[in-house]
Amino acid sequence: MLLIEELVKSYPMKGGQAVKVLEAERFEMKPGEKVAIVGPSGSGKSTLLHLISGVLRPTSGSIQLLGHELGALSEAELDRFRAKHIGYVFQSFNLLPGFSALENVQAAMGFGRKIPARERKARAAELLGRVGLGHRLNHRSHQLSQGEQQRVSIARALANRPAIVLADEPTASLDGANARQVYELLAEACGSEGAALLLSTHDMELAKRLDRVVPIRKLAPGRREDSAAYPHSLAQSV
Repeated sequence: MLLIEELVKSYPMKGGQAVKVLEAERFEMKPGEKVAIVGPSGSGKSTLLHLISGVLRPTSGSIQLLGHELGALSEAELDRFRAKHIGYVFQSFNLLPGFSALENVQAAMGFGRKIPARERKARAAELLGRVGLGHRLNHRSHQLSQGEQQRVSIARALANRPAIVLADEPTASLDGANARQVYELLAEACGSEGAALLLSTHDMELAKRLDRVVPIRKLAPGRREDSAAYPHSLAQSV
């Protein structure tokens, strides 16, 4: 379903040099698989997810998702592909202020798959019920706790029935009990919807609850190109 080969992301510096911030030689995911990317803050986890979602373009290498080479898609094609096939859960929730939980999930259905308007409310209510918010449908984001806001974010990510959900440190701003609960709800909801899950975290104990753990580690100095920054490579681990 997802295949990454020889992926490099670098940023130009003054003097013509490049700073490599991420390298992944090869990484694969199967349909429905749940994988945790683990590493400390600043290790390139978010960069990797942004590259897979197409928010960032790689410097070199290949990202194939559902048989599509993302680098070959135009910006407009990539936008449509992302809306249809990729769900995203953010650390900071990114809910629409002033909108209810139901409206936030429904809003996501205006993109990607064409879900008839008459079905959107029922679909949103179903998803919110699945993450334990059936009694909070009409509460606005500021009326919800942080844990509840992240549950809305999970429901929104699944609204268009994506093939994969990318979750960027989804429990980082939550306390221990809420973090575990949201983590379990996210994995359970993706499983129920048949979506693969690629989640970044610095919490190894939570990561071990998924099918596989993949750490990000620092590259050896001078590998492939000189860099004075903090380059990282993807190293696969069972």
